[in-house]
Amino acid sequence: MQLVINTFGAYLRKQGDCFLVKNEDKTFEVSVRKVDSILITTGAFLSTDAIKAAIDHNIEILFMDEFGEPYGRVWHPKLGSTTLIRRRQLEYAGDVRGLNLAKEWIGAKFTHQIDFLKKLAHARPEKEADILVYVQRLEEGRSKLQALTGMIDDQRGTVMGLEGAAGRTYFEALSYIMPDRYKFQGRSRQPAKDEFNCLLNYAYGVLYSMVEKACMIAGLDPYVGFLHTDNYNKQSLVFDLMEMFRYLADQTVVYLFSGRKVKQDWFDTVPGGLTLNKEGKAGLIHALNETFETSVRYRNRNIKQRDIIQFECHRIANAFIQGSEDVDMGRV
Repeated sequence: MQLVINTFGAYLRKQGDCFLVKNEDKTFEVSVRKVDSILITTGAFLSTDAIKAAIDHNIEILFMDEFGEPYGRVWHPKLGSTTLIRRRQLEYAGDVRGLNLAKEWIGAKFTHQIDFLKKLAHARPEKEADILVYVQRLEEGRSKLQALTGMIDDQRGTVMGLEGAAGRTYFEALSYIMPDRYKFQGRSRQPAKDEFNCLLNYAYGVLYSMVEKACMIAGLDPYVGFLHTDNYNKQSLVFDLMEMFRYLADQTVVYLFSGRKVKQDWFDTVPGGLTLNKEGKAGLIHALNETFETSVRYRNRNIKQRDIIQFECHRIANAFIQGSEDVDMGRV
């Protein structure tokens, strides 16, 4: 489970084999063995004993700002795995295998978007024909992506262009199925211009932290990407791998709206847009945890959706170790 601290002035300390949390209205204990991560979204106090207990039990402590962007993490100092993984990762980034990986990851994103829109269309017969027009545009983009050959450095702009066009199509389709009150004009960030993007930005921030952690556990270098460029202090690989899993955040947010669970008092107005307040963060994180805890069929086994992220990172790392010509991503 994810232990979330979103009450200003809350206090976290260790008590026996438990984390003890005190805030303005309650006090409760959680066994350290039940906690996978600790998410802190506001001003809080932490004891050094609690920090050590988290490190000893391989529990990350993640700090997020008001927009859902991770700005800090407490994590053990050990290397995730053999340095051979990082060397091979650099080798792949410099030859044709780098483009193949980028195509697989973005292709998986296209496929998830297409499948989700088809599902939404099936549930909305009166809008099905219009939604399927968006689906066709995404399928055409996916075909163009898969036809690319060569080196990632030569094709990066083309891949990003196809991905960007697909994103605009996809979010236009999502806005089309939104209740009139919550329709939006494309993506907006920091701050979001509307309620949909406000929730989605925060959900992506939570997802980013999960992918970053999975990379480190698997021994991948989060700074050596294939599609996203190697800017200073930019964890390019995390952004690369996130593309395969954004659908988990997308679906969670869409279903919050379609299920009429979003409340206007979840949002605070800031200069230029909106942010999620304490109640909004709690509502979204609860919904995300339900999504991540859902069991699905994955490579002939039933596992929780949150575990797919770690499995995929390990598979990529193992392929690097083996020096495989291709990393068979299959269907994530």
